[in-house]
Amino acid sequence: MPNRSASVPALADMDCYHSRRVALVYLYLNNKRRRRQAHRRVWVHKINQRRFDEFHRLLQELRLDGSLFQRSFGLTTQQFDDLLSRIGARITHQDTNYRRSISAAERLSICLRYLATGDSYRTIATSYRVGVSTVAIIIPEVVTAIWDGLVKDFLAMPSAEDWRCIAEEFLQRWNFPNCCGAVDGKHIILKVPPNLGSQLHSYKGPFSIVLLAVVDAFGRFRVIDVGDYGRTSDGGILANSTFGQALRCGKLNLPPDCPLPGAEHRGPLPHVFVADEAFPLRRNMMRPFPSRGLTRERRIFNYRLSQPRVVVEDAFGLLFAQWRLFQRLVDVRPEVLEKFVKTTCLLHNFIRSFASETSEGETVVTAEDPLRGLGRLAANNFSREAFTVRETFMAHFTAEGAVTWQPIE
Repeated sequence: MPNRSASVPALADMDCYHSRRVALVYLYLNNKRRRRQAHRRVWVHKINQRRFDEFHRLLQELRLDGSLFQRSFGLTTQQFDDLLSRIGARITHQDTNYRRSISAAERLSICLRYLATGDSYRTIATSYRVGVSTVAIIIPEVVTAIWDGLVKDFLAMPSAEDWRCIAEEFLQRWNFPNCCGAVDGKHIILKVPPNLGSQLHSYKGPFSIVLLAVVDAFGRFRVIDVGDYGRTSDGGILANSTFGQALRCGKLNLPPDCPLPGAEHRGPLPHVFVADEAFPLRRNMMRPFPSRGLTRERRIFNYRLSQPRVVVEDAFGLLFAQWRLFQRLVDVRPEVLEKFVKTTCLLHNFIRSFASETSEGETVVTAEDPLRGLGRLAANNFSREAFTVRETFMAHFTAEGAVTWQPIE
């Protein structure tokens, strides 16, 4: 028979042990609650209470130096004021009896400072005398307000008339008829989030999401698609995007087929987009010929195609130079980074709207470096109709559509 009396002290010790644990947990949680309540009694830290006067003084001083203002916020003073007038009501908060709200101008400057410099939340919080959590709330809020307030004016889906105007601009500026835009993809590097590493791992090396963009003749973004995983190729991203599906189904409202200038005898041709070798050859998508064994005619076509394609590469270069956030390893969730990318593309168009038509676009067609943009090109599958369209463009560029600065041998 087991000695039950001997087990009684052991049970008593165990009950005492659990009671002590419960008491310690209760004391810990109670102290934590008291510290949190004590912290909430101070709405604005004493160090940050002077931020209002200092911000307005800093903003006025920066306005005296236009270049320093633009490096800090990515916009000129005129562009900053215009943007503030458009979205100020969306980001204005009401003052309360407990604290004075952060002004719309300060909220906008905090957001633009982050996008333009890529500084950490803590650095920006110290500069503006606000809390790190406040910065983390302000930036996504202002980014959303910019997108909602400007998207209809600066990044609306082009209509049939818009596509026609874009085609005329490409003809006048880049000597490429029936062209409605240049297409390319750009990888934006980010710190890999948990459980998504394999999907975001780019074939180029780092973890990234991809910006797919259609750019007009003056380097303005007309269609963007953001958020596809970095492991996907440019051709796969195009196929998965809303733009690619609409292009394949003929729902982009492109202008009707028409003859090339001075080439009525060749018959009507579709309006096309130009892209590099990573994209498929389609009826409405022109890509270069493979570089192996190029004839003179194909060499000319590749050169003429490379000229309008430069605008999308230049647009990406300007976007990354203007908004230096993308030059760093961005430590945000992919869906948040997607909002940042869309908003900076929108701000890119907003900035370009201030430039005069004569100064828009930094690149021009010249006789120098006629082989710019020509590298080793890969093969790709295509339809017979797409092949015929490309052959017709090639014949036009070597005959009635030839220009004096294109390759002759």
